[in-house]
Amino acid sequence: MSEAKTQSFLEEMRWRGQLHQCTDEAGLEKHLAGGVRRAYAGFDPTADSLTIGNLVTIMALARFQRAGHAPVAVMGGGTGLIGDPSGKSAERQLMTAETVANNVAKIETIFDRILDFSGNGPTRATMINNIDWLAKLSYLEALRDIGKHFSVNMMIQKDSVRDRLHNRDQGISYTEFSYMILQSYDFLHLFRANGVTMQLGGSDQWGNIVGGCDLIRRVASAPNNESFGATWPLVTKSDGGKFGKTESGAIWLTKERTSPFAYYQFWLNAADADVGRFLKTFTFLPQDEIAALEEKVKTEPGAREAQRALAREATKIVHGESEMQQAESAGKALFSGDIAGLSAALLHEVFASAPTVTLPKARLEGEGVALMDLLVEVQAVASKREAKEFLANGSVTVNGQKAGAEHKLKTSDLLHGSVIALRRGKKNWHVTKWE
Repeated sequence: MSEAKTQSFLEEMRWRGQLHQCTDEAGLEKHLAGGVRRAYAGFDPTADSLTIGNLVTIMALARFQRAGHAPVAVMGGGTGLIGDPSGKSAERQLMTAETVANNVAKIETIFDRILDFSGNGPTRATMINNIDWLAKLSYLEALRDIGKHFSVNMMIQKDSVRDRLHNRDQGISYTEFSYMILQSYDFLHLFRANGVTMQLGGSDQWGNIVGGCDLIRRVASAPNNESFGATWPLVTKSDGGKFGKTESGAIWLTKERTSPFAYYQFWLNAADADVGRFLKTFTFLPQDEIAALEEKVKTEPGAREAQRALAREATKIVHGESEMQQAESAGKALFSGDIAGLSAALLHEVFASAPTVTLPKARLEGEGVALMDLLVEVQAVASKREAKEFLANGSVTVNGQKAGAEHKLKTSDLLHGSVIALRRGKKNWHVTKWE
């Protein structure tokens, strides 16, 4: 997990395009140079997994640790019961305490591959749940000890609040309006109890982060009330599309939600205009390697070497070496058509988004099923005439093997006793399941 400390945390973040705002950049640089520091970032348990948007935050904590400091991952078991209005145009549906607790338990497993929680050294990562202190905070305490330090005038200037206040149809509840106070109190509690002096987050968290720094300044005694905040820009795509979304939905960090193969393919399909930024944001590759890969994009774009490096590194970070290698092998098999050697589970992953039909296995017995007829039946071709043309010029394969016009499918063609994959051309796969 550890690597040579070649530059400061802020230098690393600047080069990677991950430093957007900072409460006091010069002061923070000096602060970090003065010894091992502790910084935290929060994670909102709105689902039982996190998306690759959240991965930016985990990677920032990992870079902080690799720079010789101690990261703190805060699970929002308490704030998750309220809901952060940042980036939301409408009120969130409140979740039950049981749902939030279950989500937190599932999310915690994501961090083990990326942060180092081992040993008792000063840079060891820690994970804390804010329900542990927020649940003990009474309403009167919140009003007297925290609320009195916040100006409503200031709070309504926050983008997420101002936008909702001007939207008569949606508005904002007192519950979500109060979220900033709770997150600010998180920072104060961590500052007092855990020696945390820095909060990290995406640019949409800037108002909450500044609120926490201001609360510490007001409550803690000088000169021991120094705290800092830093943000990174939200990830975007060059074509204006929403990052982290595909036709099948969001890209998640657990294989139950997004398989390692689908995760690998997401990065492999990165556009040339995006791959350099993604390498800097989502991998630990050093500057010289990324610079060389960026140059290859310019000189040999067809080789897609940068995309392959991104897919390998990003998948290895989240899913591990073994899952990355399987995903890479499956991708090569899909491209070449040589799919017969894939396991049943991997075959299912590879064809998860391919057109699929289920047919009676009994039809494969005896003389079998004419391939020409089946191509029409599964809509791999528009007509029998078109099927004849594709079969005649060798454009159709059965489980990766070229097939002719007279080919008939039988039980011997089944992969793992239940699947036959047809391909027309290089990319048009159609899966038939036989039961």
